[in-house]
Amino acid sequence: MHRLSLGFLVAITLAGCGPKEFGSQCDQPDAPAECMQACDPTPGAATSCPNGFYCAPDGMCDRQCMTAADCGSGYVCTADGRCEDDGTPVDPPVDASCPDVTFTPMPKTPSIMLVLDRSGSMGGTDISPTRYAAMRDALVGNTGVVTGLETKAYFGSSLYTCANNNLSLIDVPRALNNATAIRTSLDGTGPGGNTPTAAAIDSAVQGFTATPPPADSPPAIVLATDGEPNTCSSSSITNTTRAASVTAARNAYTAGIPVYVLAIGTNSQHFQDVANGGQGWQMGDPNVPYYPVANAADLQAAFQTIINGVISCDLSLTASIDATQAMNGMLSVNGQQLQYGTDWILVGGNIIRVQGAACTMLKSTSNPTISASFPCGSIIL
Repeated sequence: MHRLSLGFLVAITLAGCGPKEFGSQCDQPDAPAECMQACDPTPGAATSCPNGFYCAPDGMCDRQCMTAADCGSGYVCTADGRCEDDGTPVDPPVDASCPDVTFTPMPKTPSIMLVLDRSGSMGGTDISPTRYAAMRDALVGNTGVVTGLETKAYFGSSLYTCANNNLSLIDVPRALNNATAIRTSLDGTGPGGNTPTAAAIDSAVQGFTATPPPADSPPAIVLATDGEPNTCSSSSITNTTRAASVTAARNAYTAGIPVYVLAIGTNSQHFQDVANGGQGWQMGDPNVPYYPVANAADLQAAFQTIINGVISCDLSLTASIDATQAMNGMLSVNGQQLQYGTDWILVGGNIIRVQGAACTMLKSTSNPTISASFPCGSIIL
């Protein structure tokens, strides 16, 4: 209805010619002010819309017509602004140029590298039981974000610190269904050593270069750290070590790999700078989000927010839909019919974007069943 960062492999069938559909005059640029009036869409509820308007399912006043001329031959315009069949029998039209069309959108499953600090300060107990243990549970515990979404993204992990004055990494290659491997990696080590963040980000970028993501799999780095950076040759935190981390994040973004920053038990302008660099920030732009957390619940919520943001609910079509006809489409997920404009929208003509609670349902289902139909003449082949 009006006023409005992986897809899923689904079959979408676009139906052939059927009953005539009517758009909303409230979707026009010069829509009347009454279109912004709220109403109660509950069946049987008293109408609160002005004369010539009806209450649409999205809870806003709407109209399809002012006169029968707006509806066309064989239809009348009702007192509340709807186009309805006038009951005149007509022969069904035959349109050989409007066949049924079936699409199989390709999935867009992101490749997410978790770059995780395991320096000595991650043993801090200000987040119970420790910062490191809380990070582990937030990612791969029973309700962890990787545990819940391992079928929706190619997850990998890189636990970083220093050993013998050199960068020390424990890496798990990116893969689907990877929660167990990442959990084993986290459980097999613990906090200790310095915080060479710049080198760890650079290594993750090199990993994407050496082993590129699958086709149509957008890459991303999620950085979780609890301290400002130093190097393996010195524990000193300086403007130089800070700048190196910002540069590493900016270089990752330039390489097509955005960086998302989660600061555990700490908060400083440095982490904002790294987040800005990792999202292509330019002078004068507003700061991009980053996520300082001070307890286990916030830590898990931050991982959920970041990773759910990377995993989108876009369904890609192999042909385009006429944008003016999108409102007449029907979309269902797992047998539940979704509302256009609220639960889904059309983006760029060939992407169905599921949103809100419907997107959450889509992400939480391993093998969702999705179907869609559009009226005759809406397909741009």
